Amino acid sequence: MRAALALVPLLLVGACGKSDTPESSGTSAPAAPWLSVEEGSRTPSPVVTYTGSPRPGLPPVSFLPTSSACAVPWPQSDAVLIPIIVTPGSGSFRVQWPNQYGRTYRVTAVPQELVSGAQPEPVWQTVTTGTECTGSATISGLQSGKPYVVWLDAPDTPRRADGSRDLYSGKSGVVRPQ
Repeated sequence: MRAALALVPLLLVGACGKSDTPESSGTSAPAAPWLSVEEGSRTPSPVVTYTGSPRPGLPPVSFLPTSSACAVPWPQSDAVLIPIIVTPGSGSFRVQWPNQYGRTYRVTAVPQELVSGAQPEPVWQTVTTGTECTGSATISGLQSGKPYVVWLDAPDTPRRADGSRDLYSGKSGVVRPQ
């Protein structure tokens, strides 16, 4: 009897277990795989070769006079200030700039020593230029050995095609007359 009782759980497990053939309801199709992998060979990237010289992205631009008639070699840069050259003299400065920012300019030398109270107004000197490629002016009446900064203003600077102004001011570093 014990042997028969021992076989009962085994028979029950076998009867309740899964069969080898799945049951189908007849309404569902087999599911597509989530990931499809196809074997093949790698394709090399195309090799691009260039011949000749590349075209520039923009046309060459020159902002300052470059003719051989100009004796001053102005720096070619996209600076935000008009380039100026200041040559110290005895109690004076000789100031030069490229003459392409209109025909009327103003120059001044601003003292750099500390002053208590209100700062003195700079004395501007108006210069009208012709067709030469370099504008120049001499600022005199300065104290020898004292520090100054020279400012250049081009109030009638022409407008560009988009309406914006060309450069309209220039400034030196600290300079001292002899």
